[in-house]
Amino acid sequence: MAPRTLGPRAALLLSLVLALLLGALAILVMFPAAQHLRSFQDGERASATLHRDGSCMAGNCQVTFEVDGRPVVADLPVGSGGGKSSVGDRMVVRYQADDLKSAAREDDVEGGGAAVLALMSGGAAVFFLVLSVVGVVYVRRERRQVP
Repeated sequence: MAPRTLGPRAALLLSLVLALLLGALAILVMFPAAQHLRSFQDGERASATLHRDGSCMAGNCQVTFEVDGRPVVADLPVGSGGGKSSVGDRMVVRYQADDLKSAAREDDVEGGGAAVLALMSGGAAVFFLVLSVVGVVYVRRERRQVP
């Protein structure tokens, strides 16, 4: 019995789905995350300590810093770098004085990893979209050759 493979239509559908998912990731998640990180460019600087580590790119890290002599615990937003940092590591952050619940690493205020991921997932979406167009051409030619 021969091994089963994806037919041309199933491969075409898979390519289209991947293109849509990667495009949605770039446009709906990573691009807004990069914009949010850029919004901290004019924020106040503070020396901070990593309070909780995890997947910083997914927004699961927290930092502790002082504002007017009182300690503040703030979340690092989605798209932040610093995933290799450990609890207790020192870093410089920027925060908005009117919102102390989040801060961004100073290294990330240009868009950080979110900008890179937005470009990569957008490029991959275009690749799979082109692959889908090639697949449509292939399926049409194959259909014409069948008697």
